[in-house]
Amino acid sequence: MGGPSDPPEGTPEGAPGGGEDEYRSVVFDESFVRAARLQEYSAQERITDHAPAVRRRPPRRRSGLSRQALVLVLLIAVAFGTAVYMGVRHPYRTPVADAPAEPLRMTVVPLAPKGEVPGTADVERLYASSPAAQFRAGAEGVPLPASRHTAHFSDDQVVAALLTAKDYVVRSSLDPGVLTGGETRPVRVLVDPGQLEQFDRSFDRPADDGRHAPTGWLVRFDTSHVELADDGIRAHGTMQAAEADSGTLEVTTDHTFVYALRPADADGNAEASLFTVRRALQFRFDHDDLRLHQAELVTARVQAGPLSCAQDTTARLRPLLAGQKAERNEPAGTDPYTTDTAPALCGTLAPEAQPTP
Repeated sequence: MGGPSDPPEGTPEGAPGGGEDEYRSVVFDESFVRAARLQEYSAQERITDHAPAVRRRPPRRRSGLSRQALVLVLLIAVAFGTAVYMGVRHPYRTPVADAPAEPLRMTVVPLAPKGEVPGTADVERLYASSPAAQFRAGAEGVPLPASRHTAHFSDDQVVAALLTAKDYVVRSSLDPGVLTGGETRPVRVLVDPGQLEQFDRSFDRPADDGRHAPTGWLVRFDTSHVELADDGIRAHGTMQAAEADSGTLEVTTDHTFVYALRPADADGNAEASLFTVRRALQFRFDHDDLRLHQAELVTARVQAGPLSCAQDTTARLRPLLAGQKAERNEPAGTDPYTTDTAPALCGTLAPEAQPTP
């Protein structure tokens, strides 16, 4: 008898289960079906029977980078180039920085001695017997003052202004290459770009017009006439910083420098004499100047002696040396009908300003 689920007459022939044993060998499981590869023959392939069903296309040859990679590289290059260009141009400059720099106004006053210039071969004795006896040597004579922030400038910015002003004073007054070597670059790199044209013209075409005298920018000796007898130049003076407005710091310096000089190409036994230069400078700084370690030099007032008032002090200083006298105490003539020259100035060097060896 059949089971409870079987029809009364039994399983019909041809129904599932009827010939189960007969077809069991051709039943495939699901994994086999999924793994099976189906392919359809073309008409020509069905005619030729054993020809491959489908031709495989050769792999695409790749040459270089893909289009997407090239576009990405191009975008990165453009972005990098733009960043560099914007950094160089610095488009976000302050309105103060865009304003033209004010030209430097300068006066150089020679101081003529009343008698002979004193001198001795002993340089240390020369200094000790002069008002510069207590002055420090070199950059130590240009110390930084105590400073603090202002309403619109931080402590660091005030210190940056003072440091730049000190660097300018030291390089333009104490650097042997500047004093006797004719160098200008150590000073030029500290000048605001708006004043570089004036600076360069002063050295290319010196003029006694209160604007283009090299001796207004720095101390420079006539090396065909004198040389340094001692590298330990004595210096003393003051510095102070103050806020001019919300975008400008001003630094004023007032220093006296004392140089021991002797005739050019002289031996070590030649008498040396002292030469004194007092420089009062006014600097102006905006935010870009502070960032770039540069300054706008507004005014320079220079007094130097012993000099002869008849000598031209525009391009170089030619000091009077030991035993020499001033030729004339009157300055060079001033033409009031000429507008492009500054008045000729001259002073007298006080006897107490000279050493007493």
